[in-house]
Amino acid sequence: MFCLQLRNELWKLFGKKRTYIGFFMFLFAQNVIALVFRFTQASKPMQRMLEMSGHLAEPFISVLTIATIMLVPAAAFLLPLYVALVGGDLVAKEAEDGTLRMILSRPVSRFRLLVVKWVAGCIFSLLLVLALGVFGLAFSRLYFPWGGMFVWLPEHGIFGVFEAQTGLVRYVAGHLMLVTEAASIMCLALLFSCFNVKPAAATILALSLTFVSFIMEHIPYFKDYQNWFFTYHLHLWQFMFAEKIPWWRIGQSLSLLVGFNATFLAIGMASFHIRDIKS
Repeated sequence: MFCLQLRNELWKLFGKKRTYIGFFMFLFAQNVIALVFRFTQASKPMQRMLEMSGHLAEPFISVLTIATIMLVPAAAFLLPLYVALVGGDLVAKEAEDGTLRMILSRPVSRFRLLVVKWVAGCIFSLLLVLALGVFGLAFSRLYFPWGGMFVWLPEHGIFGVFEAQTGLVRYVAGHLMLVTEAASIMCLALLFSCFNVKPAAATILALSLTFVSFIMEHIPYFKDYQNWFFTYHLHLWQFMFAEKIPWWRIGQSLSLLVGFNATFLAIGMASFHIRDIKS
């Protein structure tokens, strides 16, 4: 029964046109970024940085390097937007359209219904991150040769230079970890979707809290309190590009994200359980 309900939920989710906005925008944005790198001098500072560190620049101006550069802004700004859009729709849109009353008239518990929607949202988050990674490689390959990977993330002190095979493994691992960011923001939006609000309001509330956390995290005077901020633990995917992966830091953030998501889901379930939908 659960699998049947999940199949129907996925059918509804991917039957909406707005579900595909994120996929199309990733396709567009990554193609534009790859074109700019190919036909401008944007890669010159990167070449100088590699040469100053004692590396030949040419082997590292490659598919993996450009795809990783495109990943950083997309993960920071575009990915939260599109997963929050879908998460905010999961319950609130059903209530707005009046279909939630029909669903709850059948012998299905509100707990199971919300779990099914959460699993569907996680599957969407996984597919969106997969599309982000595949589009990045595909468009970079159109304009750049295959080669090593160079990653510079100054915020976390990451300066990584990898051979092609190792770079590809790190690229895949980074995207697997990025699923935790997408699923966590989706779960936050699902929490607000369980309240008696419009879908747009649920999305805006989730994005607002995410960006407020991001802003507070980057205030220098709050550096000692970074561990308390939700977004601080969403960056764990970036550590997969470090020369030596800090597994202790990743484990710490993963455990806290599990706690965050469990709290979001519990509050959402409590709110959804007491809502008067049928009257």
